[in-house]
Amino acid sequence: MRLGLIGFGNIATALLDLLARGGPLDHLAVLVLPGMEADARRRLEGDLAGAARSHAVVTDAAALLAERPGLVVECAGHAAAQAHVPAVLRAGVDVILVSIGALADPALEAALRAAAAEGGARLVLPAGAVGAIDLLSALGAGGGVKVRYRGAKPPAAWAGTPAAGMLDLGALTEARVFFTGTAREAATAYPRNANVAATLALAGAGFEETQVELVADPAAPGNVHEYTVASPLANYTIRIENRPSEGNAKTSATTIYSVLREIRNRLGPVAI
Repeated sequence: MRLGLIGFGNIATALLDLLARGGPLDHLAVLVLPGMEADARRRLEGDLAGAARSHAVVTDAAALLAERPGLVVECAGHAAAQAHVPAVLRAGVDVILVSIGALADPALEAALRAAAAEGGARLVLPAGAVGAIDLLSALGAGGGVKVRYRGAKPPAAWAGTPAAGMLDLGALTEARVFFTGTAREAATAYPRNANVAATLALAGAGFEETQVELVADPAAPGNVHEYTVASPLANYTIRIENRPSEGNAKTSATTIYSVLREIRNRLGPVAI
């Protein structure tokens, strides 16, 4: 496989480490911010050397596409999704969008859908840190779906977000709810923490009809995602206690494995 990556942070490097265990990619192209090229090359020639037989480091979408990727993974945040993903889709290359919360911006969602249609490409939204998205999507097609989501993380995971201005995160001794609202509001205000809310909204009832509660909980065993679905076809509740990824308390480790699954489904003879 010839793989492209937009971003070279915690998710990207952890993903490459996992991919290397299954054998090297044919070619890897990594898009980074200008000025970060040397650091990326150093890692690709060092601890991540087993990830690909050859590699290139670029700083824009045109150069990324020149490396002829068969699939691109975006894992660099909302701004990168807006800056680079439309061009990749218009070029006919499928994109796995990790920053699903970026689609809370109606204009960007419309632009990405239009770019994918124009290029005959697919915008793939991985399940990420949450489960049963296949069931929710199926129920969503039947209409009448109601979704309530509660996301609880240790206080440190909310550092650098608006929650830090509402709560003394370092002094919490019990769970505190600091946000209630719609999935669109949550994904917009907490872009690095509320991708799950956006995923549930897109699979089920939509951004405005998906209700969200965000919690800082010093007793949380990890990043806890719990949601309840009610529909004319089925009702269910699911709770997932995710371990945070190494190096970033905001990201669940399962998010990385979810992207790995999407890539493996492209490589193997059976997709599941």
